[in-house]
Amino acid sequence: MVPEAPVAGFGYTRPAPTAPARMSNQDADPTTTQLTLLSSGPRRGAPRSACVVVIHGDGLGKRADIHDHPVVIGRSQEADLHIPHKSVSRRHCEIRRVGDEYRLRDLGATNPTRLNDQVVVEAVLGDGDHITVGETILKFISHSSVEALYHEEVYQLATHDPLTELCNRRHFAELADKEIARALRHGRPLVLCIVDVDLFKPVNDRFGHIAGDGVLRQIAAILRGLVRGEDIAARIGGEEFAVLLPETGLEAARRFAERLRKAVEAETFLLGNEPHRLTVSVGIARLSPERGDRSRLMQAADAALYRAKDEGRNRVRVEP
Repeated sequence: MVPEAPVAGFGYTRPAPTAPARMSNQDADPTTTQLTLLSSGPRRGAPRSACVVVIHGDGLGKRADIHDHPVVIGRSQEADLHIPHKSVSRRHCEIRRVGDEYRLRDLGATNPTRLNDQVVVEAVLGDGDHITVGETILKFISHSSVEALYHEEVYQLATHDPLTELCNRRHFAELADKEIARALRHGRPLVLCIVDVDLFKPVNDRFGHIAGDGVLRQIAAILRGLVRGEDIAARIGGEEFAVLLPETGLEAARRFAERLRKAVEAETFLLGNEPHRLTVSVGIARLSPERGDRSRLMQAADAALYRAKDEGRNRVRVEP
């Protein structure tokens, strides 16, 4: 019989506590005692746009979202989904949204557009349909498909720098080529800025690469706060960034670069638990007939950047 222990201040007694029973190893393991959480299933996010993704051939992994404007697929640099293969016509086909439907239309391609291996002139798309253009296969993904989020995340991983969340070098090259082709075709201005963090190596050497990564993230955040929606900002090297400014002349580009330079100069960077100041140098070049491709345009902007470095850093220089 269990003895009873008195309870202070009262005239009755209650049973004395017993020693806890020995727990088995299985009882001590929290993973065996947790209850399964009741769930109604995966949570679905807000509806996303439909898209087409290249799943075979040239441009593997490329994606184009389909909103209110037609998406043109072709070999032309100006195509919304650029597939640089000789089997693809310059303007091969297009996809447009009509009410709740998505319609595929062949644009007179040399190699006819195929939908699920059948030649089509025009057809309504269904989720998961395969579209063949030349030797490339695309998959159509409806806005209501559970795959939409997966492909969106894969696309982000493939096209963006994970540290700064800006475009990566490869994606920047693709977008820049398209903007350069458009600007040359329509005679529109376009300017490239290349931005380099001054004396970045000593930051890494003294404070470590984690601190250096923090610096790059801060500068990327400043950059995102200054660019317009149509501008293209990217991390193209270790501490090097690029900004493509469509529909922008040299003077407007110079003003943008000065705003960026001053914003970085005024920023406080916490390194080794102490505030520090850092600066950037910027080189600018405009698109011209002599710089009619990305390679020559970048060479010109690089030349201006090297001049900014040679003249003392923390300045903006323009290649005439």
